[in-house]
Amino acid sequence: MRELFPLLLQGTLVTIEIAVLGTLLAIAMAFIATAAKLAPWAPVRWIGNVYVEVFRGTSLLVQLFWFFFVLPLPPFRVELTPFTVAIVGLGLHYGAYGSEILRGALRSVPGGQFEAALALNMSALTRMRRIILPQAMINALPPATNLMIELLKGTSLVSLITLSDLTFRARQLDEATFKTAEIFCLTLVIYFVLAQLLATLMRHFERRVSHGIIVHTTHKAAP
Repeated sequence: MRELFPLLLQGTLVTIEIAVLGTLLAIAMAFIATAAKLAPWAPVRWIGNVYVEVFRGTSLLVQLFWFFFVLPLPPFRVELTPFTVAIVGLGLHYGAYGSEILRGALRSVPGGQFEAALALNMSALTRMRRIILPQAMINALPPATNLMIELLKGTSLVSLITLSDLTFRARQLDEATFKTAEIFCLTLVIYFVLAQLLATLMRHFERRVSHGIIVHTTHKAAP
């Protein structure tokens, strides 16, 4: 185990890097797609709907293969490194799911909050930034945490596009040493630890956000 663990640790660092960057792209795409789907212009809503339905309705593995094997061919001729394909594929795929989570969270905010913000003559951007989005975040964080864990586990698929992540390293070591049980048990433990760390971090963030909203509301309500 002392010999195997450093090699698996190299793949773990790649997995963490892909998961972090893929999550950032997924968050950005979730906000962009949600804004598009709620836009007052039909063509923009159509684009947002197409993005969500395509990436939510097709396999992540096929999407990764498409970016890696099809894009370099005519008429696209766009060559991406395996690392870039991993981030783009994961970010776009899970961003589509994140968009639906965010849209549902926004719709869960009571209608009276919109009416109160309109009565105070707030602009649309101010309403969203100060009233709607902070409340929606509380409802969005628990399912978003589950989605981030799914993204972390989904990084194992990038080993199939020659990226040396944790799963790729585990398969290499298995072929070289034939210590299948030891290697893949250790790999399971590493994924489990990473998922628990992520869940703990998000629970802490959720408590901070909830506390901040309650304090902010209390101050606003005080005479």
